[in-house]
Amino acid sequence: MGLLMRDLINKKYIMDFGISPEIVELCGKAEDTLREQFREVERIREFNQLKVIQAMQKNKLSDSHFAGSTGYGYGDRGREVLDSVFADVFGAEDAIVRSQIVSGTHALMVAMAGNLRPGGGLVSITGKPYDTLEEAIGIRGEATGSLKEFGINYRQHELTVDGNIDIEGLNNVITADTKMCLIQRSRGYAWREAIGIDQIRDAIIAVKKIKEDVIILVDNCYGEFVEEYEPTEVGADLIAGSLIKNPGGGLVLSGGYIAGKKEYVKMAAYRLTSPGIGKEVGATLGQNRSFFQGLFFAPHVVGESLKGAMFCAKIMEMMGFECSPSSESKRKDIIQAIRFGDKEKLIDFCQGIQKGSPVDSFVTPYPWDMPGYDCEVIMAAGAFVQGASIELSADAPIKEPYIAYMQGGLVYENVKLGVMTALTQITKK
Repeated sequence: MGLLMRDLINKKYIMDFGISPEIVELCGKAEDTLREQFREVERIREFNQLKVIQAMQKNKLSDSHFAGSTGYGYGDRGREVLDSVFADVFGAEDAIVRSQIVSGTHALMVAMAGNLRPGGGLVSITGKPYDTLEEAIGIRGEATGSLKEFGINYRQHELTVDGNIDIEGLNNVITADTKMCLIQRSRGYAWREAIGIDQIRDAIIAVKKIKEDVIILVDNCYGEFVEEYEPTEVGADLIAGSLIKNPGGGLVLSGGYIAGKKEYVKMAAYRLTSPGIGKEVGATLGQNRSFFQGLFFAPHVVGESLKGAMFCAKIMEMMGFECSPSSESKRKDIIQAIRFGDKEKLIDFCQGIQKGSPVDSFVTPYPWDMPGYDCEVIMAAGAFVQGASIELSADAPIKEPYIAYMQGGLVYENVKLGVMTALTQITKK
């Protein structure tokens, strides 16, 4: 980039967005140190982009598949091709992709409840699952319809002190009644590294050696297209996730997916709809085009999010904050955690991210009692799709040690602006 254009861009940050010259200069230095890491993201992005295109070509994707259906959705050929494309992208036997799946938590609950039966055991081998799964499983509260209420046993296998799956200790938790093992790929609201594909593969091998018929379910949220391979390509029986995260590419308005072994996907589909009906219904209501196009854009958008997360980590470290993963770490999900140790700085950061957003930049988020969580949560999300965490967003439970979790960004430049605006918000005080 020419010096004149660089100066014009910097002037725009300063004059139009109120970023201090000192922060603009510091951010330029941060970017200069990240060039090779950005190139590695681009190499993985290209690999995954080719994978998506190949799956679409293999299934002879056509303009005719973009038409929607209403009512029951019987004979929706576009929906059937979409399921096949997702299955091929994830190296799975089958998939169910539906707008009727409202969130990642819903997709996971459908996969678990569809394949578990009273007296069967569920073991989380990555410690406590994400907050919104606690009531669904029955770890917290007395929610009607939880797995606990249906007589499904739950055990939890903690991670090692360095945040890895304790493979040597699996013998202590996998017993005769264990039917399913849950692996959460991303960090959730935990100060730990995400679980990478290599470690997921090793854990699956270890579990299957102990009890071959255990179903391995991976919570794939925030991890799709971050690495070259997906959990179903290294032995997972089922994966589940949200379409307003990575695989929706920022275009999908709502939905989720489940992919994996055909028999387990069928059981999940029976839970989602009804036994005997399964995958044969589900009106697409004109959304097929956005599902396909969102998946097409997904590897590129994930790459933009990863670059933004790396930039955030680098600049926040330069400002003296601790980050996980660090700016030098290999990425395993799109989430960037920043430890503030201070409630006001945490809130300032999230409010600054909101100010740097294209939508609702004039809105100021505050902590509130959000359903499914055990404390107040602040959420910054100036997104085109409500709650879409593949778009630039930041959220945090309001409790010590006051950690913010930033994720997403359809374009890198938006993440960069959001982080610079957040830094301005913090330093002004």
